[in-house]
Amino acid sequence: MTDTPSRVVLEFWCELQCPDCRTALADVAALRERYGDRLDVQLRHFPLDKHQHAMAAAQAYEEAVAQGSGRAYAEAVLARVEELARRGEPLLVEVAADLGLDAEEVDTALVDGRHLLVVDADLAEGKAIGVKGTPTYVVGGKLLDGSKDQAGLRDRIEEIVDGLPA
Repeated sequence: MTDTPSRVVLEFWCELQCPDCRTALADVAALRERYGDRLDVQLRHFPLDKHQHAMAAAQAYEEAVAQGSGRAYAEAVLARVEELARRGEPLLVEVAADLGLDAEEVDTALVDGRHLLVVDADLAEGKAIGVKGTPTYVVGGKLLDGSKDQAGLRDRIEEIVDGLPA
């Protein structure tokens, strides 16, 4: 019988209209590459009031998850944060179409609010555990706030993950 390494959950508290979260994607990608299946990166929503379309983007992301393309959708929206600020929900639907998702269903989800409870629950949990901005990470019971400065965060995450039992 072979031992399989235990999976480590990395909660990535993110906001899809946040330029800093776009920058953080490079760290997240490097962590995924380093740890492979051992690291379970979970995007958690923390829409900020200062970004008008963040709540809609979070809901559209959840619909993309339901359609099997959450990660690709998040990366595509984050790549276009400035355009999202200008165009709002039409961009969210366009990104879905570009990825081959059912764009009409994404649009409908934004209208009917079917994913609002998931986003609201993440936001409430984030506030309860001390998330103040994005990006913020939680790994190994440690909260790492990157909303002001991301320098050294990937190294710190690696230290924590490497220190956990395999």
